[in-house]
Amino acid sequence: MLSTVERNDGVATSEIDPFSRAFLSDPYPFHEQLREAGPIVRLTRYGVWAVARYEQVHPLLNNWQTFGSGGGVGISNFHKEKNWRPPSLLLETDPPKHTQTRSVMNRVLSPPNLKKLRDGFYQDAVRLLDRALELGSFDAVAELAQPYPLKVFPDAVGLAPDGRERLLAYGDMVFNTMGPKNEFYDAAMSKAAEVMPWVTQRCERSALRPGSLGQEVYKAADAGDVTHAEAALLVRSFLSAGVDTTIYALGNAILCFASNPEQWQRLRQDPTKVRAAFEEIMRFETPFQAFFRTTTQATEIAGVPIEADEKIYVSVGAANRDPRKWDDPERFDITRKTVGHVGFGAGIHACVGQMIARIEVEMMLTAMVERVASIELTGTPERLLHNTLRATTKLPVRMTPV
Repeated sequence: MLSTVERNDGVATSEIDPFSRAFLSDPYPFHEQLREAGPIVRLTRYGVWAVARYEQVHPLLNNWQTFGSGGGVGISNFHKEKNWRPPSLLLETDPPKHTQTRSVMNRVLSPPNLKKLRDGFYQDAVRLLDRALELGSFDAVAELAQPYPLKVFPDAVGLAPDGRERLLAYGDMVFNTMGPKNEFYDAAMSKAAEVMPWVTQRCERSALRPGSLGQEVYKAADAGDVTHAEAALLVRSFLSAGVDTTIYALGNAILCFASNPEQWQRLRQDPTKVRAAFEEIMRFETPFQAFFRTTTQATEIAGVPIEADEKIYVSVGAANRDPRKWDDPERFDITRKTVGHVGFGAGIHACVGQMIARIEVEMMLTAMVERVASIELTGTPERLLHNTLRATTKLPVRMTPV
């Protein structure tokens, strides 16, 4: 039974727990309840605010001056408690430091550098897909969604092949610790003693392949744009931002098409819609469901006064299905105009790796369009229960070759 929402002195309050098993198993009914409760809601369980309507979410993400990331993008407030790792120089800082480090990463991820990745990404997609098609029926997570980003992205960053499975555990730690210290937080952090020394070593210059994106970051340090210690943290940002979310986006993509076969046929008929299809996937099944901002000063949202240093739960997953913004938002439609979706965030803190993620999924979908006539589910997908991310851990499908 869904939690009820009451109004107290004009302010909506709710007992909904966005980190409960019930919520994480099926968030969309809860999203609707939060959206309908009001433009801003007080989550009584955690003493934080929540915004779930697009009208509040989008401008909030674009206003770092009032709604900062320097206090952390999880429920913990870095102004009051120490994080389990040094804060991200991209995700968990505000200008002027963020401006400096984001500028470095934007140069590293320049269009010419990204263009160099496309052919290799495509060839790896073809190799994995052809192998999977020989099986006929298979788990799309195990055969495609997981091994593909775990191969192409670390290759691009410059990591050696050994030990890459630890990137999955590291991403699990990064994103689960954005939630409260619950069972998912504890399970993720149980791997820290093994994973963190490995991650730290792989971020060192000596561990990165010459000519890689990671080495490009260190060239910026040589030029004095950042310190060498900061360069290591920027490489670390690659490792946390470029694997898990792309794995889950690709799994969500396959699930969307398996569940909506007419949309797969529409894409096969017009492969130029591959990019548009990915944007609709990010809107419809947003992998990164929510994060927090911290108020830097007293402000108000929709007339509700908010004090300084308050945490706000920003539900991008709910905003991406807000009927006030999107027509028939519960329908997956690759012809939809999705400009403005917040699946990658928005503003200066929007996902720095989104262009690589787009190339990865575009290349895999392109390979699939060329080779796969139909996709169908052969069993019930198993859902990931995670404080922040939405995905499947098992996705049984049958792909019929062209």
